[in-house]
Order: sequence, then structure tokens, then C-alpha cells
Amino acid sequence: MKLSITQVRSAIGRSQKQQGTIRALGIRKLNHTVVHDDSPQIRGMIAKVVHLVSIKEEA
Repeated sequence: MKLSITQVRSAIGRSQKQQGTIRALGIRKLNHTVVHDDSPQIRGMIAKVVHLVSIKEEA
């Protein structure tokens, strides 16, 4: 299964850890979407920035 992750809120003013997590996911700017395989590591990263992103599961 794939996860489509889109940044919907700005990371400006957030902690360095949250900004780093957004960058580590491969998201470069607002409304940018990346696709990752579903894994516990990716789920954990999403959990840390769930308030900044939207997630859509793909087949």
C-alpha cells in the first residue's frame, strides 16, 4: 500500500524537529505531495507532523 502525503499547513514557526521531519519526508513546499510505501517508520514520521499534513491511502 502507498501513502500520499501532502503538506497543507506551513512549518514556519514550528520546532526544528517538525521542520526536519517534513524535509525528511521529501516535502519541499506547501501543497507539495509525495508518495511513500506504508511502513511503521513513515507512519511514525506522519504522527509527529499530522497537524501539518493530509494523508491519503492509495492501492
